[in-house]
Amino acid sequence: MTAADHPAARSAHAEDPVVTRLTRPALAPLAVAAVLMAVLTGCTDDPSSAKESPTSAATATATDTSSAAESPLASPSPSPSPSPSVPSASGSPTGGTQGRPGTAWAALEALTVKGRAPMTGYDRNQFGTEWDDAVGGFSYSRNGCDTRNDLLARDLQREVVESNGCVVDSGVLAYDPYSGDRNYYFDKHDNDYATDLDAEHIVALGNAWVTGAQQLSAAQRAALANDPTNLMLVNPSLNRQKGDADFATWLPPNKQFRCSYAARQIRVKAQYHLWVTAPERAAMERVLVTCPGEPLAQPDPQDGHQVSADVDRPASTTPQPVQQATSGAAQPSGNGGAAVSYENCDAVRAAGAAPIHRGDPGYGSHLDRDGDGSGCE
Repeated sequence: MTAADHPAARSAHAEDPVVTRLTRPALAPLAVAAVLMAVLTGCTDDPSSAKESPTSAATATATDTSSAAESPLASPSPSPSPSPSVPSASGSPTGGTQGRPGTAWAALEALTVKGRAPMTGYDRNQFGTEWDDAVGGFSYSRNGCDTRNDLLARDLQREVVESNGCVVDSGVLAYDPYSGDRNYYFDKHDNDYATDLDAEHIVALGNAWVTGAQQLSAAQRAALANDPTNLMLVNPSLNRQKGDADFATWLPPNKQFRCSYAARQIRVKAQYHLWVTAPERAAMERVLVTCPGEPLAQPDPQDGHQVSADVDRPASTTPQPVQQATSGAAQPSGNGGAAVSYENCDAVRAAGAAPIHRGDPGYGSHLDRDGDGSGCE
């Protein structure tokens, strides 16, 4: 029984009507004020209310965490941003999809990945007579000049040729793709300059031997050694530094040439049914991810050594027909695409596209002799 319920209290109030009338109205506002204070205290944003004891803070944290996990409206904790990933051997610059037909990436996806074969049995003679003009099927085959002189005539500027029209006496390599240096002078009669340029196999013959060339015929190996797509003039010290190294163990110091270097290696590997090792493929992907649209290097215009019929065809991709124009340039296909290719620089100039730059429709390494990204200058 409360004090208010005691009979004496009830009688006292009954006897004092003034007290009764004044007490009830005075209590009502106080009760309302107390309720409002409780509500306002619970909703306040005053920072001082966040000052809790360690125990109460820990309890609140545990409660909040549990509530956030159960409430569908709770905001999830922010996840750390993913770091850029290096493409794997099965990846591509388009997030797992194949590269566009005609690109070096698409051709890379079609290459077999295997381990290195033994070097057993390797000899330079396994690839035929050095610089053999008798190897047919190329634009300068059987022209009376050996392959090295054909290469000098192709890549040098201001060349001086002996009276027989074949042997190159001197000239200037405007741009060395491996180093990026310019104006290498060559003079076969001057000991200071006679060895300043090397005829380089882009896919080294030793590397070719351990990645499938052992299984080629003698004629196919000779073609690989004399294929213009696999040859260029370079700084001799860098060529000898490279030796028989593959793409995974040696890259040109000139980073601007690495995409073209990858495209030409892939072309040769695909052309002659050579495979790549897993480290080679990974290294090629690391380069090509910086230039996913890099076109596959084009073969010599008169290449008669189509060892592989599927060089330009990535797996599960149907190539689109391209209508060839009489000038040597391909016209845009009827489906609205811009598939353009040029057989040579004459075709580029006839189309009004010279000079043609890397990334332009129809650009190919066969149009860019010095590999500086600008062809038919």
